[in-house]
Formats: sequence, C-alpha cells, structure tokens
Amino acid sequence: MKTSDLSLRALLLEILACLVITGCTVGPNFDPPTSATPPQVFERTESAQAPSKAVEAGFNQDWWTLFNDPTLNALEQQLADANLDVAAASARLRQSRAERRVAGAAEYPTLDGAASYDRERGSPNGILGLLGVSPTGTPSQSASGATPLGVAPLPGSKGSPAYNLYQAGFDASWELDIWGRVRRGVEAASALTDASYEDRNAVLLSARAELARDYIELRDTQALLRIAKQNLEIARNTAKLTQVRAREGVTTDLDVANASAQAASIESLIPTLESRCATTINAIGVLLAEEPGALQPTLGEARDVPDLPGQVPIGFPSELVQRRPDIRKAEAELHAATASIGMAKADFYPRISLNGSAGLQSLQLSSLASWASGQFVVGPSITMPIFEGGRLKGTLNLREAQQQEAAIVYKRTVLEAWREVDDALVVYDAEQQRRDKLAEVVTLNQRALAVAQQRYKAGALDYLDVLNVQKQLLDAQSNMEQSRATADANLITLCKALGGGWESSYANRATAAK
Repeated sequence: MKTSDLSLRALLLEILACLVITGCTVGPNFDPPTSATPPQVFERTESAQAPSKAVEAGFNQDWWTLFNDPTLNALEQQLADANLDVAAASARLRQSRAERRVAGAAEYPTLDGAASYDRERGSPNGILGLLGVSPTGTPSQSASGATPLGVAPLPGSKGSPAYNLYQAGFDASWELDIWGRVRRGVEAASALTDASYEDRNAVLLSARAELARDYIELRDTQALLRIAKQNLEIARNTAKLTQVRAREGVTTDLDVANASAQAASIESLIPTLESRCATTINAIGVLLAEEPGALQPTLGEARDVPDLPGQVPIGFPSELVQRRPDIRKAEAELHAATASIGMAKADFYPRISLNGSAGLQSLQLSSLASWASGQFVVGPSITMPIFEGGRLKGTLNLREAQQQEAAIVYKRTVLEAWREVDDALVVYDAEQQRRDKLAEVVTLNQRALAVAQQRYKAGALDYLDVLNVQKQLLDAQSNMEQSRATADANLITLCKALGGGWESSYANRATAAK
C-alpha cells in the first residue's frame, strides 16, 4: 500500500475518533423550574359575591369578546397587524432568529473559494540573495555554497525578472465541537430567541389591554357627556320655572340666580368631556397606527359602556405559568444563562480544528488546469489555553452569577404573577358590589328629585333643597357610570394578569418558523 494511502487512512481514523468523543458537553443541563400554585388564589372564585363571577373553566384567548361589543372586536382584530410597538417587537424577534442562525453556523465546516493573479518580482537584495540571486546578474553561490537556488536572471538583464503567478483553489476549516462549546452557544441563542418571542407576545398583550381600556374610557366619557346633557336640560327647565315664579312674586331672585348658576355649572362640564372623547379616540388611533381624527367616524357615535358577562372563565391554576409571556420569557432567559456556563467551561479545554486547502498554482495560465499544477494542504490544528491572566476563571464566575440572578428573577416573576391575579380577582368582585350600591343610590336620588320638584312647584319646599337633590343625582349618576367603566377595566386587568390575548395567527406562524 502506498504511503499516501496510509496517511489518508490515518487521517480519517483521527477524524472518526474525534467525532466519537464529540458527544461530550460540559456545563450544567437546563431543567425547567417548577413552581407551586397558591391554592388560596383560585379559592376566591368560590367566595365571590358579585354578579359576574370568575370561574375555573377553559380560558378564552380572545378575552375581549366577553364584552360582546362588535366595534371592540373589530379594533382588537386590527391591532395585531397595525400596532407599531408590536411591529417593532416582531422586528426584534426576527433579529434574534438571525442571531440564532449565525450561532448555528459554527456547527458546520467553512469552505471558501479563491482565485488570484499576481505579477511579481523578488528583490535580489532581500531574501532572494540567500537563495542564490546576484544583483549583478551573475548567479551567485547559495548560502550553503552549492548550486544557486534562486531564479537566475535573463541574459543581459540584472536582478531577478518579474513573473506571472496564477492561483485558484479552496480553503476549508472545521472546529470539532468536542466539549460542546458551539452546541451550548446554539442552545443559548435558541433560548434568547424564545425570550424575544415571549417579549413580542407580552407587547401584544399589553397593547390589547391598553386598546380595550381606552375603548372603555371612551364609552364611559360619552356616557358621562350624555348624563351631563340630560342634567343640563333639567337644570335649564328648573331655571325657567324659577324665573316664572319670580315674576309671579312666589320666589325671589336668589332662586333664579341659584338655578342659573346650577345650569352654567353643568354646562361647563360639557367642553371638557367632549375634548376627552376626542383625545381618547386619538389615543386609540395611535395604537392602530392611524392619523389623528381618522377613527372619528367609527367611534364618534356615543354608545353605552359594555356590560360584563355572567361568567369569566379564567382557566386552571396549572396553566398560568405556561400562559403568561413574562414567566416564559424569564424561563428562557434562565435557560440562556445556564447554557452560557457551559460555553465558559468549554473555553478551559483545547480547541481542535481540521484545516485543509486544495488548489492550482502555475506561472503560466495555459498550464494552470494541468494535474502537475495541483497542490493541497490538510491536517488538524490544536489550540490550548495556557495562561490567560484569570480571564477564563473570571468569565466562568460571571456566567454563574448571571445564572443565579436569572433564577431569582424567574422566582420573582412567578410570585408577582400570582399577586397580580389575586389582586385582580379581589378588585373585580369589589367594584361590582360598589357599582350595584351606586345604582341603588341613583334610583333613590331620581325619586327624591321628582318629589322635590313637585313640592317646589307647590311652594312647600325651598329651591336650595331642590338644588342639593339635583347635585346629588348628578354625582350619583356620574359615580355609577364611572364604576361600570372601572368594573370593565378590572376585567381587562384580570385577563391581562391571566396572560391571555397574545395568541394569534402570527404566533402560529412564528412557532412554525422557529
């Protein structure tokens, strides 16, 4: 067997041996953390006294449909593709996936092709002087005193002549990932991609909740505007009545002034409420990337605050950790920090690479493609850290501390999630009870105002008493309407705390693209 065949076989055996031990991966493996479910949180669903109750049932990812408002449903449907914050988060997700692909490229060999042409001339006063080239044009002795080794000059010329050099070939290199440094890097990059994906989901969830709150606020303001106009009409009619009674001598100008002042006070509320409607519509427009006033035809018509559903399915306790984007992001970041420890540990071990090049080299273009012009270099290389001044140890300590921090952040995120859910359940139930009591107050004040107006017309009651009852009615109606809106907003907060509303067709496409 030829010597070249033996060398090639030995090289192949060496490569095979390296690949066999490549399965060794240093550093800790990531185990997803587990967290217990506080039983008292979901026990609040049983003790709730409000009409709209939270129940343990399959959570509806399109939670805004609980309000049964077609306009809100249409706006939320438009949000995922229109919101600029979501678009920016989606761009960050694409960046993260590109970085994951860059990290994964280190697992494969690199192959580069190159071709060149050079016109060269060596200096006989330089290195060529050691190789037997004389600057006088006469071949000199080599450094060893034997036959000249340099390029002899042409007859009648001095020094070394210029020549052409044609080259073409390929260079290849492959680092054998024996200790798993590259694999840990890909693992960390994949985990960071997951974190970026969850960040995008969190941005979408926040945008959906903000849109729903702005919509509820708009309907609440429109309702307050309607109440103000109704009370203004009552106040104006009462002012006219006092003027008639003053002319008849039944009452004094004091009642006229009080009635007119009450009407003017109510009327002063209207411009503020109208401007609040316009600015809220603009706020919704920003969420949907619309210009100011673009949504006025769609949202300008006044509508009531949506009613709460009879039941609110909140899912099951075990699902919260899997559903909240912030918890899953914290878990992905913990995963990335854990993988980074393996990368730091792998840097303590040698790096082995297989390098090779093959190509053609010739002084004549016509002979470049001939077999005799071929050349190749192949062989392994090893790099081993000997003294790094503490850099490797410091990097490992840094990665371990970062992993500890990520674990603490994960625990805090889970704890904060449970707190938000518990708080949301408490305030959702409490605000509904407050709203129902305020509805009773409104009913009583309406009855009191009717009685007071009748007695005032009969001359049995002073107008100041009528004025107080009317003010109480206006305050009660405003408080009840605001409480209805607050109850709706609390439902939005609850659904956001439960982590729903980011799932969409985009999420499905994003998962498929990973």
